[in-house]
Amino acid sequence: MSTGITGLDNILGGGLTPNRVYLIEGSPGAGKTTLALQFLLKGAELGEGGLYITLSETRDELLAVADGHGWNVDPLSIIELLSDEGLDPEYEQSILHPAEVELGETVENVMRQVETLKPVRIVLDSLSELRLLSQNPLRYRRQILALKRYFATRECTVYLLDDNTSDPSDLQLHSIAHGVISLDQLVHDYGGARRRVRVAKMRGIKFREGFHDFTLETGGIDVYPRLVAAEHRAEFAHAPVSTGSDGLDAMLGGGLIPGTNALLIGPSGVGKTTTIVCCLMAALKRGERCVYYLFDETLGTLLMRSKSLGMDLSTYLDSGLLTLRQVDPAEMSPGQFTSDVRQAVEDDGATYVAIDSLNAYLQAMPGERYLLLQMHELLGYLNQRGIVTMLVLGQHGIVGEVQTDIDISYLSDVMVLFRYFEHQGEVLTALAAVKSRGSAHERTIRQFRLTHGGIELSKALRDFDGVLAGLPSYRGESAMLSSPHARGR
Repeated sequence: MSTGITGLDNILGGGLTPNRVYLIEGSPGAGKTTLALQFLLKGAELGEGGLYITLSETRDELLAVADGHGWNVDPLSIIELLSDEGLDPEYEQSILHPAEVELGETVENVMRQVETLKPVRIVLDSLSELRLLSQNPLRYRRQILALKRYFATRECTVYLLDDNTSDPSDLQLHSIAHGVISLDQLVHDYGGARRRVRVAKMRGIKFREGFHDFTLETGGIDVYPRLVAAEHRAEFAHAPVSTGSDGLDAMLGGGLIPGTNALLIGPSGVGKTTTIVCCLMAALKRGERCVYYLFDETLGTLLMRSKSLGMDLSTYLDSGLLTLRQVDPAEMSPGQFTSDVRQAVEDDGATYVAIDSLNAYLQAMPGERYLLLQMHELLGYLNQRGIVTMLVLGQHGIVGEVQTDIDISYLSDVMVLFRYFEHQGEVLTALAAVKSRGSAHERTIRQFRLTHGGIELSKALRDFDGVLAGLPSYRGESAMLSSPHARGR
């Protein structure tokens, strides 16, 4: 049975076992009501009757929630078990005391509504009211067991919502429910709240364990299942493809190999982004679909700078071959980013993926743990799908000793190192391919510069020592590609 949320169905291996009772738990604001409404609306779409029994919210509040998402809940039955009498001091003793009377009336009302409407899907919101009326754990457990047995005889699937107001160590509901779905929200010092869902228990179903990011937006909940790279193997050709530069192709042993990722590492302004654009232009000219994720530069700046260097991307943007995505810092979770990359590859057919930069990827998602592990999984997925992936990693410093925020070199199949060096009063750029798992790459150091229409590399700088350290000493007659107007990043 579908939950009404595609990502959650994926985590559950297809959906829920029908005619069972499920516990949906989470703190207030985590998204329980929205998840429950989507469950009922999916049933209405399939012609299954839905009943929402509310003990905590009013009918008007629920209708307002649905209206905010643009949903039509007319096919659903919404029963409000709150009475105006309960708010009147005159009825305080008869309504709230003794608790046995109120609890019995509440449970009977629930059963009466089910008998009358005969729904296929039921939501009971929330258990905290039943817990308070029960007064002690034994009576509360008995009432939940009684409701479970009753629902089992009526062939209906039930969501029991709980707001986690009980003792966290009290797992009675977990043992009673057929399955438990836990919603969680994390609030960092800056940026929006991060929401996660976890299937804590599900009898008879092999589900995807762990936390999965989800978003709560207008239109409902979107769940982004945790990526497992081993599940996405595909066949593809391993022939190298050109970077658009003969010199860079020669350094890399023939070009970039599908199913590998290349890390461009160097200080700011050295030409890493423009090198990626050059490689991207070559792929676009071959008719390949490309997607470029920008974390630390605006789209307008990238397009303007690329056009000034003779690499106009606008034509490919208009044709749909190229997709530029500017990631909004502090607003996108790692799971959402991974899901976006998967959609670009699986649905849009992208064969070239660029991420600029890894530094900003880490900074744009503050407070997140295991980001490198998630990046490892994402790169493994892209490699197994035959994608050419290019990554940018900025370093601190200009010349001499430079530092790196993170060490991701072990994840890279190809690593290209950029360095500044000084020659006759001019700041020049050197480039070296220091690692390539798929080909026999050069070990030489070449001068690198940006030109109109791409990049240019010199012959090997065999007469220099100390170029990579940024403090070179000249020992011969190597000719430089001097260009006072060359601009880079």
